[in-house]
Amino acid sequence: MMKRILATILIYLAGIGLALATVNINTASVEELEGVKGIGPSKAKAIVDYRGKNGPYKSLDDLKGVKGFGEKSVAKLRGELTAGEVSAAPVKAAKK
Repeated sequence: MMKRILATILIYLAGIGLALATVNINTASVEELEGVKGIGPSKAKAIVDYRGKNGPYKSLDDLKGVKGFGEKSVAKLRGELTAGEVSAAPVKAAKK
C-alpha cells in the first residue's frame, strides 16, 4: 500500500514539473510546440520552418519574424517558451 501511495505522489510531482517546464523553440518539435497554450498546428509548423531556414533563434524576440507572431503574442508566450542553446544535432524543419 505504501509503495502505491509513493508511486502516485511521484507521478503527480513529475506532472507538475512538466506543466511548469518551458519549451525551447530551438529544439522543440511541432508536436511539442502545439502543446503550448496559444500555439496551434500552423504556428508550431511556422516556428520550426523558420528555424530550419534561418538557423537557431537567438532570443524569443526573433519569433516576431515568424508569420503570425507580433509583439503581443510573443509577450504572452514569454513564460511558456525559451530560446535556449541548441544541441549538436539540429532539429529538422517540419514536413510539408
